[in-house]
Amino acid sequence: MTSKRVFKLDVPGHGATVDVLSIGPDNAPGVLIGVHGRGGRAEDFASVATRVVPDGVRVLLPQAPGQTWYPKSFMAPTSENQPELDRALATLEALAEQVRASGLGNDHIGWVGFSQGACLTLEHLARNPARYAGVVGLCGGLIGPEGTAFDHEGDMSETPVYLGGVDPDPHVAWSRIEATARVFGRLGARVTLERTPDAPHTVLPHHADRAASMFASLGSGS
Repeated sequence: MTSKRVFKLDVPGHGATVDVLSIGPDNAPGVLIGVHGRGGRAEDFASVATRVVPDGVRVLLPQAPGQTWYPKSFMAPTSENQPELDRALATLEALAEQVRASGLGNDHIGWVGFSQGACLTLEHLARNPARYAGVVGLCGGLIGPEGTAFDHEGDMSETPVYLGGVDPDPHVAWSRIEATARVFGRLGARVTLERTPDAPHTVLPHHADRAASMFASLGSGS
């Protein structure tokens, strides 16, 4: 039987704790961090995250307070999403730091996010670039209003990054996903960009297939 539990994660600097759903063994060779979208729940996103990793990989799914990571659109003026945005970014950093403290390096950590969760995940990683096992951002892009410079610096050392989106999308402009791909390419990631026309704003079967292929190595920890 798969181990499943919820634990409390302290978010330093914000006086907050966040529930995290953990699925799989604590001593797994690899970890996937999955970040749900606006109005979602960790429990629901578990069906996506556990589908894209091999057996034996630990999946960690933080739960947004009130089911929303930040209040406004990801393209609203950044100040309008504070202080929730900074708290959400700090949540992902605290969770990744906990994984690293358990003895796993960044190259044994994968990331997957959908919609608002993809925006948050991609923003966190662009601000903290490193070599990871893989990054999947579905229907999301970097956070900031039109005209944001996105002048992030660092090296992702050929981390595979898959950005899948639909077009048209009422929530995420395809141009922002393209801009996000360019930023991660400049940071040294190996980016795959896939546009699906005339499809709903959801995790599509081929999105999950792409993610599963990327995260296959997490089961061996290689």
